[in-house]
Amino acid sequence: MADLHIEDLEAAINWWRERCPSADGVTACAEVRALAEVYAPLALTHAAGVDEDSLPPAARAAWLAWYASTPDAPCIAICSTTQGDAVCKGCGRSFDEVQHWTVLTPAEKRAVWHRISAEATAWRFNRYAERAAPALRGAA
Repeated sequence: MADLHIEDLEAAINWWRERCPSADGVTACAEVRALAEVYAPLALTHAAGVDEDSLPPAARAAWLAWYASTPDAPCIAICSTTQGDAVCKGCGRSFDEVQHWTVLTPAEKRAVWHRISAEATAWRFNRYAERAAPALRGAA
């Protein structure tokens, strides 16, 4: 299974903090606390991620709720893999990633998002960024 990237855990924590702000300015909601239990050891050890299967049920549910609020696929409807390219010029995914996207786990999909965002060579990040703008606002 894939690792959940620490940046996704941070994004989920912040999403929940906005969604369920602390009533007293100190106590976090249950979802933030569940995610923080996973996040804290990663931050302390400078680890990049945690295996998605190791998440406690409450943290997994909180993370999946955040994940559901993010764009699913990075596609911008310019798929060059259909023309024989090994990597799509539009979204930056490999042919296999495009073909198997529907069976990837949420963490596997987020790993692809992190890679293509870091590379930033696909047209979604430059040439046709306006097509991706609504999706980019929700992606971490």
